[in-house]
Amino acid sequence: MDKQETDFSLLTQMRDGDVAAFQCLYQRHQGPIYRYALMRCGQTALAADVVQDVFMGLLSKSYLYDAGLGSLQNFLFGVARNLLLKQDQTERRHQPLPGDSEEDGEEVLMRETTEPADAIFQQQMTEHVRQAVSVLRPHYRDVIILYELQELSYAEIAMICNIDIGTVRSRLSRARAAILQYSERLGWRPDIAEKTGTQR
Repeated sequence: MDKQETDFSLLTQMRDGDVAAFQCLYQRHQGPIYRYALMRCGQTALAADVVQDVFMGLLSKSYLYDAGLGSLQNFLFGVARNLLLKQDQTERRHQPLPGDSEEDGEEVLMRETTEPADAIFQQQMTEHVRQAVSVLRPHYRDVIILYELQELSYAEIAMICNIDIGTVRSRLSRARAAILQYSERLGWRPDIAEKTGTQR
């Protein structure tokens, strides 16, 4: 039985009132969802709130998972992303930098300075890279976090973010370029290697 099948089995048990099944699902998926949320927003308290909202929504059936549309973990990433997008709309603190635009004229970078996330992960991305990622506009941040940190495929990211694979590829490329540009302004070069060859 693979992970997706066991997730579905645990979810079925949880919906039948099995508390242990819910705890198992929480222990299995809380870490990746929290790391994504923290990298995405840079605030431990907000990331923890997002995780709580995601799992309480799953428990209360506010968020209905369809196993035919992909893995539970990717579904949870999508829920977390939607919650963070709502937070973005509330805050409206975006101050784009000149000269970093996409085809539609939208800025890639969000602001010139930022407080880095205050937790240190055992990941390949350095603190400098995390700081650079944190200044990207949210939807660029989503793509690069899910690809570089969570190691999801283009197809999985496309489903989570509700975009096509070409847009994933474009946003990932532009996010890397923006990170490189930002890092050069600060005098350091991030260790984000271009992944060539087999597409995830």
